[in-house]
Amino acid sequence: MDAPRSTPRPHGVVATLAVAGITAATTQTLVTPLLAELPTILHTSASNAAWVITATLVVSAVCVPVFGRLGDLVGKRRMLLVCAVPLVAGSVVCALASSVVPMIAGRCLQGMGMGMVPLGIALLRDVVPQERLSSSIALVSASMGIGGGLGLPIAAAVAQYASWRALFWGCAGLAVVVAVLLWFFIPDVPAGAKGQRFDGIGAFGLGAGLVCLLLAVSKGADWGWSSATTLGLFAAALVVLALWGRWELRTRHPLIDLRTTARPRVLLTNAASVFVGFGMYAGMLVMPQLLQYPEATGHGLGQSMLAAGLWMAPGGIMMMLVSPLGGKLTDARGPKTTLVCGALVIAAGYGLSMALLGTAWGMMLFAIVINSGVGLAYGAMPALIMSAVPQSETAAANGFNTLMRSLGTSIGAAVIGVILAQLSTTAGGHTFTSESGFRTALLVGCGIALVAVAIAAAIPAGPRAAAAGPATGTAPGHLASAPRHG
Repeated sequence: MDAPRSTPRPHGVVATLAVAGITAATTQTLVTPLLAELPTILHTSASNAAWVITATLVVSAVCVPVFGRLGDLVGKRRMLLVCAVPLVAGSVVCALASSVVPMIAGRCLQGMGMGMVPLGIALLRDVVPQERLSSSIALVSASMGIGGGLGLPIAAAVAQYASWRALFWGCAGLAVVVAVLLWFFIPDVPAGAKGQRFDGIGAFGLGAGLVCLLLAVSKGADWGWSSATTLGLFAAALVVLALWGRWELRTRHPLIDLRTTARPRVLLTNAASVFVGFGMYAGMLVMPQLLQYPEATGHGLGQSMLAAGLWMAPGGIMMMLVSPLGGKLTDARGPKTTLVCGALVIAAGYGLSMALLGTAWGMMLFAIVINSGVGLAYGAMPALIMSAVPQSETAAANGFNTLMRSLGTSIGAAVIGVILAQLSTTAGGHTFTSESGFRTALLVGCGIALVAVAIAAAIPAGPRAAAAGPATGTAPGHLASAPRHG
């Protein structure tokens, strides 16, 4: 196996990959401030306009593991540049759209750009020196959360004071800058899985199964959880994914090596990722609503869309600040400890929320705590994954882990949405979520984070330095005498 190559410009590489991840993640929350206006803007119904969100979620979930495997096969730099193309094109299509169909098409293209995050994380293993690897992985991995946290207030400000089209033109310009940075700062390293074939059948099977599953999860509340459509999609997902798993176990060059994925260290990390994703999104759903609910409800804070975004922005900034600290903790105690600490901090943030719901500054405070935990947890997951998979599967394994996080956020959105809808009250002819509904949702987020703690604590101990090298130990060319931790 070739030794990982260090680059003479590691600062430029890490900064470029972080900016690429933040840009891709920002597109996920870009239209959130426009949700109420989308039916009018696009001359369509509210249910059709909701596909502007759903389409991006489904496409990113399908493309992330596929692009990750292609990165292993043809080169990560090449696939990073490929991801930039639909990100630019999708942003331009959305900026020019005047109806729902081209808008959904553009959002599908934007969703393909999320493949940048796992590709970037995997590339770090090849080019960043050992002593900087943990902190670099933590920052690039946390870019998913940072982009989501910072994207909301920025999008709200632009939507409130400029044309909504400016959001997409700005995103297109930023994506072009990212493509230029990738071209100049990212070195070309040999593909880690040369000689292997791309598993087209596996890619189609995984995509079909994920589309059925995510459509059922994300649209179940609209269609009815007991409707024939929702139940049929769940059943189809179960059958297709079962057949896909059988194929992956039998084919010589699988899209996802399920035997590697079944290793306890990888399996439990991916399981914890689902619960951390759920835990993160519970707060992201509750906080904007509470901040913007009218004060007349008795528990709303009456903030404008822009003000609500600004109150939440420090959480995204804190995630960026905490990520390097998570890398130092990983170096000192191992990624398992960092993941456990991150999930504990998320749970503590939700516990703190019970006493701080009444003021905007209080909500900002517990958002900072929750996002600090997310920054720690997100930074630890790739290190755990890469310590247990061969270097030839790094990008594919990180893509699958990113998929697990996204699956967690999708499930979290569905579950929290049901809670908020069920625990509602009516006053003055208007129906709105009660204070008990919001508190219940936050307590569920706390409980889910504690489940993530328990799963993370059960992850088998492994070599501290293994994040940089192959599954069997430390990276070739690096010191092998470092102390070992969990």
